[in-house]
Amino acid sequence: MSGVKCTNKRSRITAILFLACLLLGGCNGNQLPMAYDPEVNVSAYRFEKSSSSAGEEGKASPFAEQLCLQDEETLPTGAVDLSEALSGVLCDINGKRIVYAKDENLQLAPASLTKVLTALVALKHGELDMVLTASENVKINESGATLLGLEPGDKMTLDQALHALLMQSANDVAVMIAENIGGSEEAFCEMMNAEAKALGATNSNFKNPHGLTQDDHYSCAYDMYLIFQEVMKYSEFTQIIHQDAYETIYYDAEGNAKEYSCATTNLFLRGDYTPPEGISVVGGKTGTTAAARNCLILLSKDSSGNPYVSVILNCSERQYLYQEMTGLLDQI
Repeated sequence: MSGVKCTNKRSRITAILFLACLLLGGCNGNQLPMAYDPEVNVSAYRFEKSSSSAGEEGKASPFAEQLCLQDEETLPTGAVDLSEALSGVLCDINGKRIVYAKDENLQLAPASLTKVLTALVALKHGELDMVLTASENVKINESGATLLGLEPGDKMTLDQALHALLMQSANDVAVMIAENIGGSEEAFCEMMNAEAKALGATNSNFKNPHGLTQDDHYSCAYDMYLIFQEVMKYSEFTQIIHQDAYETIYYDAEGNAKEYSCATTNLFLRGDYTPPEGISVVGGKTGTTAAARNCLILLSKDSSGNPYVSVILNCSERQYLYQEMTGLLDQI
């Protein structure tokens, strides 16, 4: 009987190895990235085939090896004054470590920081020169909502739309992007949530592409870092968030030209606030609603050019937001 058990066990192992080879494309690929999936217990790994010696077996490397994590050097909560904000995080991208964190996994309304994920999905699934057309759904009536002023039938390229989305934070433009990329706002939100989950942003759920207050629409500071780090891979994104002003011409339904200009909402780029000495702010995204209060995510660099991502969510007043972000950047 023991020989039968041993044979069965070897058969199972052989079958598992054969399946692994099929998943790896015949075992001849160098790497198979796996998106994070909270429902699958192996999705936090990718298999790497070593080239150091012939016949050496592949190894599993952790999903988190490219992410900033807390360690013994992470500053305690009281080390930075974020008393006016509910949550914040400072991440050293090259060092792959969290420099500081305060309730970084707390689920909060992200306001227009949502548009960072909207931009990521649009850049991943669209082309900058594709022409978008506004539908009736761009007519947002919420009081205080920032709008470009699109009318049904208006047309502009995705590149133009991303400038308005990220610099002015135009909510009607977010709807236009969602409908043209996803087919509908609802379908685009499904794409947003799928992308977030694939990045490991499991404390988030997005119900719209703009961040206006809606039930069950939330994220957290650490998830926003994950999303921001991914969209930083697109040079178009970092170029847009670094601009302080933009102007262009788009067209209405009849082909008539319409002029548009905007300035960044980032007060560091506008010169209203100055980062600590030796720190340069590349750009970022602001967000403000009654529910989310004041939010800010930034890409900054130290004097050696090393990148950092910092996030503050739910700060009581705009002036405190920039004061406390300056204090956070000072930890670099």
